[in-house]
Amino acid sequence: MEDLTPPPELFNKLKAEYAALGVRIRGDLGNYLVNNAYRAGADQELEACCLWVNSVDDADCFGANLRAARRPKPPSLKEQALMALEDGDTGPGASLTSNEVDIIRSALNQLPDS
Repeated sequence: MEDLTPPPELFNKLKAEYAALGVRIRGDLGNYLVNNAYRAGADQELEACCLWVNSVDDADCFGANLRAARRPKPPSLKEQALMALEDGDTGPGASLTSNEVDIIRSALNQLPDS
């Protein structure tokens, strides 16, 4: 999924506008609020577009397809583990990165003991 954060120029402009209004939010909290406000606006616009597409065409699938394309679900832990295994080298002396090992370990830990 693409990261829904404003480009740096817009991010700095939004923070400057908050400061001009007397809003004193600094550091991680300020970044969190600016990014989430931007994301919420983008999500609201996407929903409005989906509603409009559905109202024009009377086919709910177009809005659903648009939503799925613009806000894809991240892969499940199982899918990530399988991708890590597929991406890993399978030749002699094969190895996985520490990140791939962590993903596979997390997926295995979710399996029930039999």
